[in-house]
Amino acid sequence: MRKKKINFSSKRKRNNFNVKRCALIAIAAVLVIVVGFKGVTATTAFIEEKRQERIEMQKKAEAERLEEERKRKEEEEAKKKMVGVTHEGKKYTYDAKKIEEKLAKYDYSNDGKKMVFLTFDDGSSTTVTPEILKILKENDVRATFFVTGENIERGGKKAEDLIKESFEYGNAIANHSYTHDYKYLYPGRTLNLDNFLADFNKTDELLKKILGPYFSTRVIRCPGGHMSWKGMDELDNYLDENNMASIDWNALNADAEGRKKNAQELADYAIKTSQGKDIVVLLMHDTYGKEETAKALPTIIKYFKDNGYEFKTLS
Repeated sequence: MRKKKINFSSKRKRNNFNVKRCALIAIAAVLVIVVGFKGVTATTAFIEEKRQERIEMQKKAEAERLEEERKRKEEEEAKKKMVGVTHEGKKYTYDAKKIEEKLAKYDYSNDGKKMVFLTFDDGSSTTVTPEILKILKENDVRATFFVTGENIERGGKKAEDLIKESFEYGNAIANHSYTHDYKYLYPGRTLNLDNFLADFNKTDELLKKILGPYFSTRVIRCPGGHMSWKGMDELDNYLDENNMASIDWNALNADAEGRKKNAQELADYAIKTSQGKDIVVLLMHDTYGKEETAKALPTIIKYFKDNGYEFKTLS
């Protein structure tokens, strides 16, 4: 029997083909793996990028929300604050800084529009202040009370209640020091700013205790008057920096000057010193021993009403 001849050349060709095929498959597999890995990596990076963008957007939105909340709370707190007068009392008040400037220039004109500021120093007293408040209410007018801390404490709860009553009615409450002690405030007739501020701050704290933590006043009256003392530039700078006003007067009833006067004499003096002025800041007192001032007040109020004055407070 003749043996079958084997074609080694053909076998080699098939083997080469198979090797090439396997190589191509391997290369393809490697490409798939590499491309797939890169694709997965790119996809993962894209997803992470978007996730970070969302996180940043959320952080920004939260920061904006917190800022809006902070502003809202600040606005709410600002609405609670009462500077010299109640929120209702704002309709009776006038900018004390503008009046301070007018007084400093001795300019009492106001284009014919008349305004009067009834001011009372040294209270509250448990004897005269109640009468003053009663007359103000009977005449539907408001005033500014420059209170002293020692007299408030001297009057105890009744004096504190009078300040609350006055404040709630729409009167302005201003600071007239704690001690009213010239020697302490102005040793050698020259301002001692440290003593002065410490004294006034003591009354500020007392007023916050009585009228609540949201109360403050930017209006002061220097005991004896700003005009009376030396070295006041330092105080003026302090007041300007803190948007505060020191208010003296351009008319008075003379209830603290010279001999003791009766009600009619006090009224006459107040009227005389007010004439010819569009803006009148009238100095009076509601401390102990000033009963005649209370008796004179209806006549004084009538004069200003009859002569077309608008009653305003200082804050």
